[in-house]
Amino acid sequence: MLERDQISPELAALYDVLLAQRGVVPNMFKTVANHPNLALTFAAFLKSLLSDGALPGWYKELIAARIASEQQIVAMKSDFERGPFTEAEKLGLRCADRLHHSANQIDDDFYAKLQSVYNDQQIIELIATASAFQFFPRFVDALRIPLTPLPEKPSAGQV
Repeated sequence: MLERDQISPELAALYDVLLAQRGVVPNMFKTVANHPNLALTFAAFLKSLLSDGALPGWYKELIAARIASEQQIVAMKSDFERGPFTEAEKLGLRCADRLHHSANQIDDDFYAKLQSVYNDQQIIELIATASAFQFFPRFVDALRIPLTPLPEKPSAGQV
């Protein structure tokens, strides 16, 4: 994993943005910084994917959390069906579960259900988000990238 003083100015700018947004540079980016073009591509992909679009960014992050490992998000892995989600949001989470098991589980009947509540652009974002977060956990796990520590909270007197 590369620290800020070990990378190009272009990647340093990415680190600065991540640090400002999250309070920490994720270990995945510190690792993929060994391949600068890939790091910048990942960042651009995730920014466009998780920003507000046809679906709100917060909902796409829930889809990502639904695909995450048990260690990362235990709470989201609980029974979302009883959670404070709309029927459309629950359908999207069911879509993520189906895709996680097999793309074949997004059969014609299920796709018709998606079309009954989502437009084409929303379906594309939903499936792109769920698919991307099949990739990223596998990427991180295969490279044995340790979990990113939570950002440090400022101590008393520190702003």
